[in-house]
Amino acid sequence: MPKTPRQKWLQMRESWERSTQIQVPPSVPARPPEPGGLRVAFLIYRGNPRCGGQGVYTRHLTRELVALGHSVEVLAGQPWPELDEGVGFTPVPGLDLYRDPDPFRVPHPREFGDRYDALEFGVMCTAGFGEPWAYSLRVRRLLQQRLGEFDLVHDNQCLGSGMLGIVEDGWPLLTTLHHPITVDRQLALGHTTNPWQRVTTRRWFGFLRMQVRVARRLPAIVTVSQSSRRDITAQMGVDPDRMTVVPVGVDHTVFRPQVGVAKVPGRLMVTTSSDVPMKGLVPLLEALAKLLTERRVELMVIGRPRPGGRVDRTIERLGLRAHVRCVSGISDAELARAYAEAEVAVVPSLYEGFSLPAVEAMACGVPVVATTGGALPEVVGRDGETGLLVPPDDPEALAAAIGRCLDDPDLRERLGRAGRDRVLHRFTWQVTAKGTAECYSALLAGRDASAATGDHASAGAPAAAGAPAPATVTQVGQASC
Repeated sequence: MPKTPRQKWLQMRESWERSTQIQVPPSVPARPPEPGGLRVAFLIYRGNPRCGGQGVYTRHLTRELVALGHSVEVLAGQPWPELDEGVGFTPVPGLDLYRDPDPFRVPHPREFGDRYDALEFGVMCTAGFGEPWAYSLRVRRLLQQRLGEFDLVHDNQCLGSGMLGIVEDGWPLLTTLHHPITVDRQLALGHTTNPWQRVTTRRWFGFLRMQVRVARRLPAIVTVSQSSRRDITAQMGVDPDRMTVVPVGVDHTVFRPQVGVAKVPGRLMVTTSSDVPMKGLVPLLEALAKLLTERRVELMVIGRPRPGGRVDRTIERLGLRAHVRCVSGISDAELARAYAEAEVAVVPSLYEGFSLPAVEAMACGVPVVATTGGALPEVVGRDGETGLLVPPDDPEALAAAIGRCLDDPDLRERLGRAGRDRVLHRFTWQVTAKGTAECYSALLAGRDASAATGDHASAGAPAAAGAPAPATVTQVGQASC
């Protein structure tokens, strides 16, 4: 039922009271660089590892860059990042308009500190997403006060207008672009159910016009897969010669097989950071319903679907409440144990620019059933050798592949062992950090991104029938598939 005016007023008062209790964390100095090391300002507009893969990327990449002898300071907006010892931190506070438990909130007038806050709130009031734009302007202003303190700036997919200003101010800038958000927009629009929903969805993704304009003018971009590189070129018009592929990694010392942990019979597991169509949870739920007609099976969802949202309604429609368990806010160690208890991990995404959940599951020795959406074949490897691959948005195919795994212990053992092997050779954070540092060197030397050193090879023999053959491009720190 719609809220009454009184309920809305009380909710807003609660939000204002909550704001008075929230403290901006103190800055933390970065460990100085070792001889030959660089001083890196690492930018992320939303820092928390529990709000998406970008926060995970920030935490582990910065830790390994410090281990290589570089000095790294993270300049982050809310929600604040979790960082390891030696990594510096400077808060770049914004309004945090989408915080839990009061997203799309109305801030108290005293929370507005400058015109950037007013602009960000104004964009939200028109159903847009202004956080990347506002953050880029705030962080540019901050860096203008610290000229000479860093050797270069590394932006983690903000792509706000202020990034072009940072380049104009004389900073060498490397940008990580995980995948083109144009794909998210296409999939979101494809799942709208009425004209008004299409209008609001288009408005929400209005920030993409800015990101496309900025991406085309950036000096150097690192992306995480061959698939993302092709899509960024095709959908955003970015010159491929300014892009280098450096795959994402996993902490293989945490995500590892756990011999003493018993498998839960019929346990499936899926990890998703957001309740959006692109993650493919609805097709997986439809596959689960089919599997339940044949066997006992349960699904653990690492994530929290939005109450009353598309996933929640599907669970209700299919009568799956007793068979789906949702867990959120757990540590990496708890996540690794959850993988150890699962018989099969599923990555049902319609598209992925990479896939940390796939790599984490493989590192744990859990057999993976994934779709061929985006970069998933590139990450998982050959169908039947290091995982099972099915077409995206196909519940029947998902159910068949999951059933095949559940019925064949030898197949599960073989896929789990081969998946772990693949991760150890290709997808560790040490490999990611070395490849990223090579990009830093190329940027400072004035070379094209494609001049970064490393293994230059085609990344991916065909992984499944019907999967597109990747183009041959430069790839740092990873041999060919």
